[in-house]
Amino acid sequence: LKQMNETTVQEFLLLGLTERMELRGLLIVVFLTMYLMNLLANGTMILAIGGSSQLHTPMYFFLCNLSFVDMCFTSVTVPKMLSNLISNKKTISFSECITQLYFFVVFAGAECVLMSIMAYDRYVAICNPLHYVIIMSKKVCVSMSAGSMIITFLNSLLHTLLVYRLSFCNSNKIQHFFCDFTPLLQLSCTDTSINELVLFTEASLIAMLPFVIILISYIRIITAILKIQSTGGRLKTFSTCSSHLTVVILFYGTLMFMYFRPSSSYSLEKDKIASVIYNVLSPMLNPFIYSLRNRDVKAALKRALHRKVSSSKG
Repeated sequence: LKQMNETTVQEFLLLGLTERMELRGLLIVVFLTMYLMNLLANGTMILAIGGSSQLHTPMYFFLCNLSFVDMCFTSVTVPKMLSNLISNKKTISFSECITQLYFFVVFAGAECVLMSIMAYDRYVAICNPLHYVIIMSKKVCVSMSAGSMIITFLNSLLHTLLVYRLSFCNSNKIQHFFCDFTPLLQLSCTDTSINELVLFTEASLIAMLPFVIILISYIRIITAILKIQSTGGRLKTFSTCSSHLTVVILFYGTLMFMYFRPSSSYSLEKDKIASVIYNVLSPMLNPFIYSLRNRDVKAALKRALHRKVSSSKG
């Protein structure tokens, strides 16, 4: 691999969200708080679901997976950003940058695939309830979860190797708070046409195929809901997938704004804001969205909290 890499740049400078030094303290407090809330909320969600036998169903199994991915997704970028802010050291080595890019793509892809699996799960539960247990068996759920991770690991490996072969011999300043495709390709002094071609074909497939599955699933779900005679029945049925739909809109809305628009509309500041939303804010909000809209999750969280308080007293 070393022969593939003819770069003269040994490290990059992550310029972060802003170069205004007076905002450094505020950024540290804000992102440290959001990161800790992410770990606490998603970790609590996993423990609550794992500790409640009533929630050992496909929907909550995938919600556990999503919480784990959310924790990992943010952990790829935020700790390094916080470290650079606290130490006022903006450097990241070439190998660290490539590693960060690899795992960022892994967990971003896993997020997309998991959301499509969760949408399919809701479609089966609402449109084919009599066969739900058979279609979404434990074996099928585990296979779907494992398969999604294998696909995203291989997808990320392809993109990372293509970036690794590039030469970086001009500026080493990355106008971002983590190593992402767009700023890295802009810094390269070699032809990046292959990278761009693969990014907008194979990578788009990883992001857009799940979106199509989500879209088809919700078209079927909405069609089925509209056939329900009572208003109360329609609202009750829709409530079982409203949390997931909210999460999908938040994540895919910013993701599409970031990567699926003309290059002529590229804006550095807007891209940074979009990155913060889908990379930091959305993973932090996901467990709150699910817990606030789901009585079973709220009940499980209360039981987990009660057990924790009881054990601490004992």
